[in-house]
Amino acid sequence: MGKAYGYIEDMGLCEKNETIDLLMKRKSMRVYEKREVPAAVKRQILEASLRSATAGNMTLYTVIDVTEQSLKDTLAVTCDHQPFIAAAPLVLVYCADYRRWIRVFRQVEEEVRHPSYGDFMLAASDALIAAQTAVTAADALGLGTCYIGDILENYEKHRELLGLPDYVVPVAMVVGGYPTVQQRERRQTSRFPVEDIVHENRYDLDKSDRMMGMLEEKGDWKEDLQGGLRAFCTRKWNCAFSEEMSRSVKAMLDAWVGAQ
Repeated sequence: MGKAYGYIEDMGLCEKNETIDLLMKRKSMRVYEKREVPAAVKRQILEASLRSATAGNMTLYTVIDVTEQSLKDTLAVTCDHQPFIAAAPLVLVYCADYRRWIRVFRQVEEEVRHPSYGDFMLAASDALIAAQTAVTAADALGLGTCYIGDILENYEKHRELLGLPDYVVPVAMVVGGYPTVQQRERRQTSRFPVEDIVHENRYDLDKSDRMMGMLEEKGDWKEDLQGGLRAFCTRKWNCAFSEEMSRSVKAMLDAWVGAQ
């Protein structure tokens, strides 16, 4: 278990709990057995997902269940060339969606304002909460999953591929299936401890400013911290996909607030 979980156990603050154990054991899994996810299992995952917290009980999202192999193949390319997406039995795209509500509001009110930035954030939050609930449900049912953040790239292409109208944008994609033995046994990646990430009452600049020390303690680049950090910056920050993601999200927001 991670350092933070061990700390809680050492303090005697909780007993063994199946749900906590499930959450603490979670890891991304990208290789799946060649077998389908039964319809009943998928249904359970989606039913659980829809029980998520949602602003005003509005369900400000739509889930697109991608079953077409040709569409999976295309998403594997448009989402930063990741072939395992095409091989995943389960592919769910969570879209922030205000279209349903705007249409019914306009049926009962003469003046209805256009959705704006705050509405986007609220709907995106709804969609992400539902997506994470689906991930936890999938874990509980023996599946392995992986988030695909690259669905935020290539907005125009994804809008066309998924047939998305105004006020509907993709904010999360979850792929999954029954993981191979290698994936199940693969070591978990480390996390920062609670003490470093949780600030009490107000933002703690001293905690934030010790990021280099946090990375050293985390130990991902034990042999060469600065070299590893430079390589990580090149791979994850100063890179083409990061620039495309920012461009794409701006286009997404411009379309959202500019639609009539």
